[in-house]
Amino acid sequence: MEMINEDHNIRITGKRRLSLALFINYFVHGMVLIILMQNMLSLAHSWLTSIAVVSYVISGIGIGRLIAYPITGILSDRLNRKTFVLIGMILYIIFLSTMPFASNIVFAYTSAIIAGIGNSALDSGTYTTLVEINNGSGRSTVFLKAFISAGDFLLPLVIVFLSTHHMWFGLSFMLPALILVLNLINISSIKFPKVREIQQEETDSEVQISPIKKAIATMGLLVYGYTSMALMLVFTQWITLFGSKVLGLGLITSHFLLSLYSIGSITGVFMISLILKTKRCEEILVVILNLATVISLLIIMLAHNQLIVELGSFLFGLSAAGGVMQTGLTIFMKLFPKHHGTVTGAFYFFGSIASLTVPIITGFLSTKGIDVAFSFSLIISLVSSSFVILVMMIMKSTKE
Repeated sequence: MEMINEDHNIRITGKRRLSLALFINYFVHGMVLIILMQNMLSLAHSWLTSIAVVSYVISGIGIGRLIAYPITGILSDRLNRKTFVLIGMILYIIFLSTMPFASNIVFAYTSAIIAGIGNSALDSGTYTTLVEINNGSGRSTVFLKAFISAGDFLLPLVIVFLSTHHMWFGLSFMLPALILVLNLINISSIKFPKVREIQQEETDSEVQISPIKKAIATMGLLVYGYTSMALMLVFTQWITLFGSKVLGLGLITSHFLLSLYSIGSITGVFMISLILKTKRCEEILVVILNLATVISLLIIMLAHNQLIVELGSFLFGLSAAGGVMQTGLTIFMKLFPKHHGTVTGAFYFFGSIASLTVPIITGFLSTKGIDVAFSFSLIISLVSSSFVILVMMIMKSTKE
């Protein structure tokens, strides 16, 4: 009996150490997501070019994702999760350690593409591992969002500190690179679960569904991969201008709307995690949160009271950016228990399409007016809600 308890404690300790290592990677990932945008002026000065060219280089990350997601997803199912986590970390280290020294745009754009591929490899190995070590629960994947937000929050403070003390901007790249190097040493000695053993356990309880319904649900979840990412992109890109130009709010208040979105996002992470800890109800939870997103956008667009608009921004962050996208991926994995990596790659491939197309679409719409560009988020939200309701109905029918 003592031997059994000891083995159980070892497994629990290994699981916690693995989870923490993966969370640390996504703390750095949160920094990587914004590091080029936050250093645009410094990079433009270093390359003797314009901010517009730096913006063009940033698009390389999206290109890297689009190229890699279909490949890394499939291969992570056939090889092993740890390999792709390590590949993702190494590629991020290469990106972070070379970008400040980039001497020309071609080199910089190549480095950005490497970051996009690293992002893809990291997602394919991480989301699948967290779901698999938690018996199919997506609760831990929701926590990734909290660590991403923490990285988003810390990096601008680091950059301000470096600027204030007249220190080299490249140190903002070296810090996350150092964290990854240390975590790479740590994670190299951690044992990952074997994919085939996990897949066999989940296949035994595989969702029984007709091919037609499965195809419809798959289409709905792929669309959701696009819409869930698109919603966050439209909001973060346009809420400040919408607040100041359309709602007539002050500049500080308009920026505060984005801060409230971030606070709502972190609140949503803990709320969703708590709910999923007590009950496995991913399908109904995603529907409720999507409908709450529609309501929050209507509040922001129709209300003429500052406090109510601020409440709407908080609610949007909680419902649309608190981990609901990751919860949608967990539902997708239930449909294909033997292909977690492939599903993750496909889901985030559609999210990457949103990253490329949404700025173009909203940029065109903004020529008609800032309110028109922001209203695109309501259309996306309605489409998103329609598809997740359809998926929930299909998944519910398999349990009856």
